[in-house]
Amino acid sequence: MEKPGSFGGSSSEDAGTSLLLPVHRDDATTTASSRLRALLAHKYPAIASGPVACAAICALVDLGGAHGAAPRNMLGVLAWVFLWWATDAVPLAVASMAPLFLFPAFGISSADAVAKAYMDDVIALVLGSFILALAIERYHIHRRLALKITLRFCGDPVRPSLLLLGITGTTAFVSMWIHNTACTVMMMPVATGILQRFPRGGAGQEEEEQEVRRFSKAVVLGVVYASAVGGMATLTGTGVNIILVGMWSAYFPEKEPITFSSWMSFGLPMALVMFLALWVTLCFMYCSNNTGKALSAYLDGTHLRRELSLLGPMAFAEKMVLAVFGGLIVLWMTRNLTDDIPGWGVLFHNQVGDGTVTVSAQDNHKVAEPQYYGGANKSLATQIMMATLLFIIPSGKKEGEKLMDWNKCRKLQWNIVLLLGAGFAIADGFRTSGLTGILSDGLRFLEGAPTLVIVPVACVFSGVITEFMSDDSTPTLVLPLFAELAKSIEVHPALLMISGAIGAQLSYLFPTGSPSNVVGFSTGHITIKDLVATGLPLKVVGVTALTVLLPTLGSVIFGMDNKS
Repeated sequence: MEKPGSFGGSSSEDAGTSLLLPVHRDDATTTASSRLRALLAHKYPAIASGPVACAAICALVDLGGAHGAAPRNMLGVLAWVFLWWATDAVPLAVASMAPLFLFPAFGISSADAVAKAYMDDVIALVLGSFILALAIERYHIHRRLALKITLRFCGDPVRPSLLLLGITGTTAFVSMWIHNTACTVMMMPVATGILQRFPRGGAGQEEEEQEVRRFSKAVVLGVVYASAVGGMATLTGTGVNIILVGMWSAYFPEKEPITFSSWMSFGLPMALVMFLALWVTLCFMYCSNNTGKALSAYLDGTHLRRELSLLGPMAFAEKMVLAVFGGLIVLWMTRNLTDDIPGWGVLFHNQVGDGTVTVSAQDNHKVAEPQYYGGANKSLATQIMMATLLFIIPSGKKEGEKLMDWNKCRKLQWNIVLLLGAGFAIADGFRTSGLTGILSDGLRFLEGAPTLVIVPVACVFSGVITEFMSDDSTPTLVLPLFAELAKSIEVHPALLMISGAIGAQLSYLFPTGSPSNVVGFSTGHITIKDLVATGLPLKVVGVTALTVLLPTLGSVIFGMDNKS
């Protein structure tokens, strides 16, 4: 009689001899490797890196000073949050919420104080910007605009340099008025839509394919960098400028606030220099005498005109969105005209400012603390007010349908919103813990240095840091440091803080430097090598241009004749 478990006359001993031991060894190996893969797949080493670094700093670092353990704890929490950002251990939005529990746990600040940073005035400004961008995207206004400019600049035969000028110019202009990340997200489909006409490998002339691939890189890089350059020109084009203005009013409330018009007077010339450098760099590196010939088979005016005609005439909804967008720009520019000619702000006793066109209700809930947005929080009220009109004005397409509804706002980039909130919380922690004063002592060698040394050093310092973390989070680290340093070495704070803000926007080398870089990198058309090769000369131009413009033009606009 066969034993249970034996098959075909084989005994259980035979089975154990032939199968059990080898299977046991294979299972052990498989289990170990599967556990290792599971650890890596779940990013547990990256997740652990934050708490481990924080614990190491708290246990080993002694910063001394009169603030006790607070600066050391703040440095540990900073390492925790930045490691989670850099390693993508958890989603960006989740990592950005970490200060909400870390700051109270380490005694840096109360939960109530941290939570208020996540609904600062600037958050409402960014939300308004994103809503406007979604409205433009919903009605394909960006696509119509890009096609028209491409038709105008494409030329017959195709002139790649002019086509690049049209695409990058459109992107830079749009980025002046909405957040540069939203602009990149909105304009990248336009760029890739053009590139879809080109082959990506397969049959064809090898030289021709190489020219097309190089031009494809130029288009994607052009959109990525043009959105950053355009955002530099205005306060609302990037979170960095908004953070700068808010911290300026928080640290130096006695000084004239940086307004929308005063920043544009400085930022626009800086952006024009950078845009010219961008266009020349792209043309020099990615266009040759044969590029136009290679593109002509895939990109002709007849096809573009056909695509534009398929969009049909501009509908009522498109016109109204453009009217709201244009009205927002006009309100920003005309709140205050000159010292002698008041703008529309005088009708409201100058209580609304630039921001009244974007948020309003928060003024009833101000606390007796420095507010990041200061004079520029007036821009946010303006933007929220105009964004609200999108939910009131009918679209003219369906009965009861408005230009925007909240379902369309599900695409809002909450990760960027929470990132800005975390940045404000970190900046508050730097100030309240006393860490800014300690770190600023390391840059005291700038005391007595000439302006032509201070500006590039501050810009490069910020420009290096911004390559390894988001450009919107870099100023929360460097600007409080520079504010304290300006006080200690007795230089005008604009020299250091504006240099730090511009340096933070020169995040051109790695995908980690900016969400816009990630958007471009995700298209598959560019590599990190392309970012470094193209971004490095732009970074050099940016530092050089700032070194020239800030002590000259900036001195007049920001009154740097007087020391802090």
